[in-house]
Amino acid sequence: MNRNTEARLALLGIGLGLGLAAACAQAAPDEAATQQVRARLVASVDAVHAGDRLVLGVHQQIAPEWHTYWINPGDTGLATKIDWTLPPGSAAGKIQWPTPQRFQLGSITNFGYAGDVTLLTEIDVPKELQAGQQFPVQAQVNWLVCRESCIPQKVELRLNLPVLSAGQPSGAGSPLIDAARTRLPVASPWPVKLQYASDHVTLSLVNPGLSRGALDTLAFFPAQRHQLSNELPQTVKVVDNEVLLQLPHGDEPPSAQAALTGVLVVNDPAQPASAARGYTVNSAASPLASQPATAVEAPASASSSITTLASVLLLALLGGIVLNLMPCVFPVLSIKALSLLQHAERPARETRRHGLAYTLGVLASFALLGGLLIVLRQGGAQIGWGFQYQSPGFVLVAAYLMFAVGLSLSGVFSVGASVAGWGSSLASRVGYSGSFFTGVLAAVVASPCTAPFMGAAIGYALTQPAAILLAVFLTLGLGLALPYLLLTHWPALQHRLPRPGRWMERVKQGLAFPMYAAAVWLAWVLAQQAGSPAVAAALGGMLAIAFAAWVFDATRGHARTAIQRSGAGLALLAVTAALLGGQASLGAQPAPQAQQQATSKPSHGAEPYSAERLQSLRSQGQPVFLNLTAAWCITCLVNERVALSDSSVLQAFERAGIHYLKGDWTNQDEQITRKLGEFGRSGVPLYVYYPANAGADPVVLPQILTPQLVLNALQSPTAVSVAGTP
Repeated sequence: MNRNTEARLALLGIGLGLGLAAACAQAAPDEAATQQVRARLVASVDAVHAGDRLVLGVHQQIAPEWHTYWINPGDTGLATKIDWTLPPGSAAGKIQWPTPQRFQLGSITNFGYAGDVTLLTEIDVPKELQAGQQFPVQAQVNWLVCRESCIPQKVELRLNLPVLSAGQPSGAGSPLIDAARTRLPVASPWPVKLQYASDHVTLSLVNPGLSRGALDTLAFFPAQRHQLSNELPQTVKVVDNEVLLQLPHGDEPPSAQAALTGVLVVNDPAQPASAARGYTVNSAASPLASQPATAVEAPASASSSITTLASVLLLALLGGIVLNLMPCVFPVLSIKALSLLQHAERPARETRRHGLAYTLGVLASFALLGGLLIVLRQGGAQIGWGFQYQSPGFVLVAAYLMFAVGLSLSGVFSVGASVAGWGSSLASRVGYSGSFFTGVLAAVVASPCTAPFMGAAIGYALTQPAAILLAVFLTLGLGLALPYLLLTHWPALQHRLPRPGRWMERVKQGLAFPMYAAAVWLAWVLAQQAGSPAVAAALGGMLAIAFAAWVFDATRGHARTAIQRSGAGLALLAVTAALLGGQASLGAQPAPQAQQQATSKPSHGAEPYSAERLQSLRSQGQPVFLNLTAAWCITCLVNERVALSDSSVLQAFERAGIHYLKGDWTNQDEQITRKLGEFGRSGVPLYVYYPANAGADPVVLPQILTPQLVLNALQSPTAVSVAGTP
């Protein structure tokens, strides 16, 4: 599993390109500063001898309320990285990590440093150096600094040390080196035992002589991510002369092949957290393994997240329910309601089974979508809600599907009858299969929509282990299926539906047109992704599908079996030609160029979004309105048409001198994915207003906009920020 990529997805803003532009101001060759961190390269000596081993340190002064990360950053984050450029024959060791602190942001636990910290590295000086020469060193330092938002930053530090002849004193060097050594973890003075159970590890200290106050602060920081849970609490017990610290397992618990290493932190309650003492633990994973603790090369428990998970599941359920009212899903729900009316006289048990079949189709689709997200996340992809619509191939198939459903509703062919031929001869089985298929269809058309409550739930899910991610997605699917499920299980609701009649067939045929409209919209999305030639291929494919539907329906009831088979074969050939021809046309299209054309076109004065442009405007104190959108996001398009294109909003932008930046996520854009992650979002839309004051917090607007909501955000940022924060 690519856990670094997982961390970049779950963090509220990992990978934001803001910091790359902000991290360029160098005050001196050995010193550089950003707004959040001042870095300095220091040495343990003032001069070197050939063949010496010296210690270099990268000292960071971190602004109040901000922090950087340890070797194991925790749930999210990135460890600081130092790339050394040294003369030939030199060698650099690994970073010596000071004892970390724990930082809590809601249910997110991070490990790292606040205030001042120095990262030490041992350097071997070549024996070939001659007295009078210089020993130049250069360090490229990359770190992630976070508060509520996170900024990746990079600086280059240089230091030239003179080379002395043997016997000459090398000098005391920087006092920061000795101060940093006092913060390094040391070997445990007490015997350490580790006992492994099915769901936890028990760390035992024999006769530690710790005070009650120190015991309350005892915490173990694992050097490797995901070995231990950061969500479940680490509990301390005292049994006779032993202190037992119970460490709940994480996603990848320690085993015989993965030793448990880390730092045991003891803090005097009367001292600041930065003064905590760390003791290294390094033990092979065997029952009751007892051995002295040894140094780890580099790496708190979190409170229980049961309440947080319950809240997220509730948000997912509410978001799924609201999805039924979105323009992409409502026609499908209407189709099912008409189906229910057509069979109003059937037994209540059968009606309930149709509701369950529909629900099963929705849940199966959401489980498949969640599983695909997990697989892609393990493969290192940065993905979010609606990610499948970033693939032109998926958009093409979805357009074909919408068109085929429209043909079925228009009466060109019957989906149910075709399912019958593939499934069972029992009429009831056919109906249940149709309900299941409709549930799948509802899930497919729901994925480009984002409803209120969904953003926080999905953003949380994408930072969690696979089981929690699937639980959130299944709950979202349950919310989507719930209205129809209640309708089929609650006779009182059924009685409120209008009586069946000939009008139902007309309404059914009328509902074909939203499906055709969806196919047209997806063809437009395809044009944004792969250019206009791909649209021609898609239209040709739709013509082939229409021909296949007509041939299949015209020949399947023929008395001669040979004609039935010929019709079915011809229909299959036409559908195959549509799929293969469409995909072949996509492979030949310059999709990136098409996207560039789409994103670079100004819309009501909008500029294309880039992290550098946003950072430049913010550093100048300019107000900015950021709109992250996608051509396949119906909610985004409606918001732009209803709110962001409104004359009163545009005039307010012009009066206040607000710069309108628009980021297009139609195709995969890693920069936009990272920006979404900064605000805990997994998909578009995202609307953020940055006030003119560079120090002011950004204002996150709701995902469904009205002109008045936008105007309120511009006039009263604080009030809207609270209401619109995911």
